Amino acid sequence: MSTAILTGSPVPGSSIEGDLRSLGFDVRTAADAGDAEALLAAVPGDRRVAVVDARFVGHEHALRLGLTDPRFPLAAIPGALTAQPAGRQALTRAMARENSASGGGAGGGALARTTSSVEDVDSLADRIVASLDADGVDVHRPELGSLVAEVPADPQARNEARQAVAAVDDEAVRLKSAVKARDGFFTTHFISPYSRYIARWCARRGLTPNQVTTASLITALIAAACAATGTRTGFVAAGVLLIASFVLDCTDGQLARYSLQYSTLGAWLDATFDRAKEYAYYAGLALGAARGGDDVWALALGAMILQTCRHVVDFSFNEANHDATANTSPTAALSDKLDSVGWTVWVRRMIVLPIGERWAMIAVLTAVTTPRVTFVVLLIGCAFAATYTTAGRVLRSLTRKAVGVPPGVKRWGSTDRAAQALADLADTGPLAEPLIRFAPGRPRRTAPLSAAAGAVLMTAGAWVWGPSWWLVLAAVVYVALSAEALSHPLKGSLDWLIPPFFRAAEYCTVLVLAAGSGGGAALPAAFGLVAAVAYHHYDTVYRIRGNAGAPPAWLVRAVGGQEGRTLLVAVLAALLTASQFEVALTVLAVAVALVVLVESIRFWVSAGAPAVHDEGEPA
Repeated sequence: MSTAILTGSPVPGSSIEGDLRSLGFDVRTAADAGDAEALLAAVPGDRRVAVVDARFVGHEHALRLGLTDPRFPLAAIPGALTAQPAGRQALTRAMARENSASGGGAGGGALARTTSSVEDVDSLADRIVASLDADGVDVHRPELGSLVAEVPADPQARNEARQAVAAVDDEAVRLKSAVKARDGFFTTHFISPYSRYIARWCARRGLTPNQVTTASLITALIAAACAATGTRTGFVAAGVLLIASFVLDCTDGQLARYSLQYSTLGAWLDATFDRAKEYAYYAGLALGAARGGDDVWALALGAMILQTCRHVVDFSFNEANHDATANTSPTAALSDKLDSVGWTVWVRRMIVLPIGERWAMIAVLTAVTTPRVTFVVLLIGCAFAATYTTAGRVLRSLTRKAVGVPPGVKRWGSTDRAAQALADLADTGPLAEPLIRFAPGRPRRTAPLSAAAGAVLMTAGAWVWGPSWWLVLAAVVYVALSAEALSHPLKGSLDWLIPPFFRAAEYCTVLVLAAGSGGGAALPAAFGLVAAVAYHHYDTVYRIRGNAGAPPAWLVRAVGGQEGRTLLVAVLAALLTASQFEVALTVLAVAVALVVLVESIRFWVSAGAPAVHDEGEPA
């Protein structure tokens, strides 16, 4: 159980002790700073501890936000602070310094003031926070909005604070804050108005976000199974269940924010299940179409490839701009100007087909049309959205300048961290690595052209030559071009395009060769292979987002790297018959899936995994 140290004399009529107990704290009282330090030392080091001023007046949800969020080692609101085990040492040092400055403590309701630069602060908790700030320790301060959290200095101020608490509906604020501040049109207007109440219902019954996330996955898999029946009834049921799965997908995040139930396992589930649900549904549609005599596996695989490449564009661009201090391009200025016109914000959010709009479109089309129509419309919509977003980001990158640098002197460049993240996203394997070390170079503008040339060579070669030794030769050249593109720090203005080019080259090569093999099982096997590799790439993204670095080098080498897998598929296509190629793709898909899933599960359930929580789902 967590421990709260209530400092100072109790105030008649105060609800602070009851509020802390309702939040799961064992409350202990300290008359002065000396008592507080002694109580802090008695709390086991593996428990959360909070220091709260007995005069605190505020909403219970303000205390919840400030004292129970598991994502931050240290957090504070006016009159209260908390430390998890990771922040305990810093809190202990600050508490000892305050106790020493106060001469060992002072009796009465207000603890003795220090003679430091923060001597105007009358609350021990606030003085400790100021001391932590002076040490350069990162203390999280949640945004309270209209919620009240303060330490009144006299009875009149206390009465005014209590009136302010009564004037604001704590539960209404809590429900509103459970919903993402920025979301798509469909989610904002058709899901969140009621899903937040489902989240509250779940919280009151002790359900966890992980349980809701799992229910969302199961619902989506049932939807995929219904679509696989190939009947109109099955398609209608699939559309309804897909929307139900999305409602639960929104609910799990809202439940996490409503009850502050964040966890590393939940981060992993949330980061991966959305992709698993969508791509499993694509497979279900393809199976259902096959039952009706229509082969749409190529369209299903194309939809997965396009969606995955869109995501890696988002990820790469964001990582390249991770440490940017300002947005100075004319394109960004135009975007900011459009944001001031309310309706344009919603239009632009809709045309990029975020997950809400995309799943709603898929569900409706599944129910009223055929799988082929569903995939064709999806591909057209996603292709337009990808063109729109990528073009805008290219323009921003080309026209953006470094802040504070005179015109014509130097354009902006990525930091070492961003360059390393892009290199990790590139997924370079054992074939290109020696070439990169052999011929290192300086940053240059032409690097993305090497990656683009390789992607065009492989995709066009697979289309023109098909399974042949000419394609194998092209794959060898592709390996060299991949190494050339990465033989310098990825700090150029357009170097964030290199990982998307690599994804397109690998995935499209598999698609074209499987489609041209003539075998009935080649495309489903290719779908499984691309799904397994795409999972590996998503796993890489979320590790980087959690500042945990890329997957271990042995894993990247074991699955061949993007250039190694591309060459291997080309060789297998040239050597094997159509039926043998189907088997080879299936074996390769199973092998890659086993290796990456085992390592991913091991990492994300380990104690050292980061708690990554997405507040902005990529389009």
